[in-house]
Amino acid sequence: MDGLIENKVFDEIEVGDSACVEHTLTQKDIQLFALMSGDVNPAHLDEEYAKSDMFHKIIAHGMWGGSLISTVLGTQLPGPGTIYLGQTFRFLKPVGIGDTITARVTVLKKDESNQRLILTCVCLNQDGKEVITGEAEVIAPTEKVKRKRVRLPELEFKEEECPNHHRVICMAEGLPPVKTAIVHPVDHYSLGGAIAAAEAGIIEAILVGPEDKIRATALAADIDLSPYQIVATPHSHAAAETAVQLVHEGKVEALMKGNLHTDELMSAVVDKAKGLRTGRRMSHVFMADIPAYPRPLFVTDAAININPRLAQKKDIVQNAIDLFLCVEERAPRVALLSAVETVNEEIPSTLDATALCKMAERGQITGALLDGPLAFDNAISEEAAAIKGIQSQVAGKADILMVPDLVSGNILLKQLTLFSGAYTAGIVMGAQVPIILTSRASTELARKASCALALLMVRGGKGGCQHSKEST
Repeated sequence: MDGLIENKVFDEIEVGDSACVEHTLTQKDIQLFALMSGDVNPAHLDEEYAKSDMFHKIIAHGMWGGSLISTVLGTQLPGPGTIYLGQTFRFLKPVGIGDTITARVTVLKKDESNQRLILTCVCLNQDGKEVITGEAEVIAPTEKVKRKRVRLPELEFKEEECPNHHRVICMAEGLPPVKTAIVHPVDHYSLGGAIAAAEAGIIEAILVGPEDKIRATALAADIDLSPYQIVATPHSHAAAETAVQLVHEGKVEALMKGNLHTDELMSAVVDKAKGLRTGRRMSHVFMADIPAYPRPLFVTDAAININPRLAQKKDIVQNAIDLFLCVEERAPRVALLSAVETVNEEIPSTLDATALCKMAERGQITGALLDGPLAFDNAISEEAAAIKGIQSQVAGKADILMVPDLVSGNILLKQLTLFSGAYTAGIVMGAQVPIILTSRASTELARKASCALALLMVRGGKGGCQHSKEST
């Protein structure tokens, strides 16, 4: 009989008859109810907001419990053929994730003249406490129905794509947009991504490059350039130099790479006489959104420094920490990667990792927990670290991965992207202003998230960070 639904007709029903269903609330139940109803009240979906609400936790929609009562009426008592006429509810206690709710209806009155029933309704939690009470009025069926229970399709819940990218963009809301020179935006991707970030209020875009090419690109992409300033230059090399000069003149607060080689842009940035050097080594930091990893993973440096020495690695680590602290309010866990987790003089990266840990102990690197050398699996997998017997506050829980050199970092990022479905945003740190480096393959979302990271650096993020202005 488990595979059948059978009703009770009016003549079979007696006052005092009762039926119930039981269900344990899950987060997926709440998400599905919100999707169906359109009720996205943050009390039901936003954990951070819910903690500050009166119940201090995510709670179910009130009508989710009401729907359990409807389930009993429609499938058990009276069952198929029932016509719902009215319902009252009193909501007495909140229902949280993990609560087991029993919804019960009991026949209170029968009206023989029109086959109507009045039923008392109650939802009880696992402690036997009432969470919902009420009464229902229905017309009971007069014909017997016995049907095979319809098998519902299985729903697959996909996590929000790029939740950390979206979170960073949301953090930028309400802050004054960062004035950004878009260097040589003469293709659809770089121009379109910059305009999307500008329209989202993240940046104030100043387009630097050959004006005819910029306008031709905009025309082909149906982009209206009337809101934007264009600083005309004859070619890409001049665009990079002009953008750097705009920084010195105080007209822009960040740079964004357009359709030119990274080396060409960075050549102008690192120029000893006219560039944007500070007392710190410049390095790139990626923020990777990886579906299988429970938090954003910052990776440094996979784009700028080819084979950094120990002193340069110190700055590279500190740059990554500073960016992390603009997004989070806690000290990051930094894993210093190598091929093994033990010190081996034949593997220089293990020696550097050991020295960097000692630097952190001596206050030469601040704001984070460092450990290394760690192999990649031991850095991100608690199980792998436990099997190796590694006792560490960082192993298995890394927030930041520091790679030994550009080649290993570049390979790692591309593996994460192609094999793990990672999406990446990021900026260059250590210059007088943040530099947004994006590839032609970068999505619009990644470009907007990269701009948001730059904005948080300039305006000060969660940790109150602000971009270093120290001189060479």
